[in-house]
Amino acid sequence: MTTTLQQSLGRTVGEGDDLITYDVHGDLASSTRPLFVFGSPMDAVGFGSIVPLLAVDRPVVTYDPRGTARNPTGTTPTPPELHAADLHRVIEALGVGPVDCFGTSGGAVNLFALLAAHPDDVATAIAHEPPSSTFLPDRDVLAAVTEHMVETYHRDGFGPGMAEFIAIVKHDGKVPPSYLDAPAPDPAMFGLPVDDDGDRTNAIFRNSPTCQLYDADLDVLRALGDRLVLGVGAGSNQEWPARGTRALAAELGVEPVVFPGSHNGFSGGEYGQPAGDPAGFVAVLRRLLG
Repeated sequence: MTTTLQQSLGRTVGEGDDLITYDVHGDLASSTRPLFVFGSPMDAVGFGSIVPLLAVDRPVVTYDPRGTARNPTGTTPTPPELHAADLHRVIEALGVGPVDCFGTSGGAVNLFALLAAHPDDVATAIAHEPPSSTFLPDRDVLAAVTEHMVETYHRDGFGPGMAEFIAIVKHDGKVPPSYLDAPAPDPAMFGLPVDDDGDRTNAIFRNSPTCQLYDADLDVLRALGDRLVLGVGAGSNQEWPARGTRALAAELGVEPVVFPGSHNGFSGGEYGQPAGDPAGFVAVLRRLLG
């Protein structure tokens, strides 16, 4: 017999520029604690392959981060603290007490900000490949590269800015001070548009500077003990997010958990990119959540 997953899609909290859209997959009245799955700036669509697997035995919540997908767009910066306030509003609206959280990429950084501001919202916190540079020796270089990327976006548009973004997040190893002396990457090489459409609302460039420079509160994270898990992709090598995660883990004196795939190991190719290993990824999440 096939069972249909109970879903409540397109719920909202707030209004105007502060409107946030979220979805509930499964029954919040279940005896199993809900799992809130989120990225940034990736929206709820990006978790389409793992949500049905996870929601078999627990309610799963997804959402669209501020400035993306079903939410109003804008042009102002969106720091982790603002995203944390949005996450808190969603958790509060669920009305079921603390939830387990899986945050990936910028979502993992926003999870750190949520833990600092509202620690009682979270039971277990799983942070997968936060692109933090706080404890990396090339932190200043990464900050300069990020600033240059944002300037390129505002001057030349999405294609050139996104090409710089892809190049730096895929760079394997420590970034040398001479990195910006090399010619800018060609957007066409990544299948990106060369022409400027005039839009300046892309969330990547609104998030990146404050996201990668966010200094997670080590005392807050240490106080979580086993309730905090840091995760890296088996295929992420020495790319920036994986390096940042390992450096943070070293500061906390913990070993990161290895997930299948690379930075998007949970993906089923929802945005047209190569798929990761959703089933293998979910198997690790289930083990961590118990």
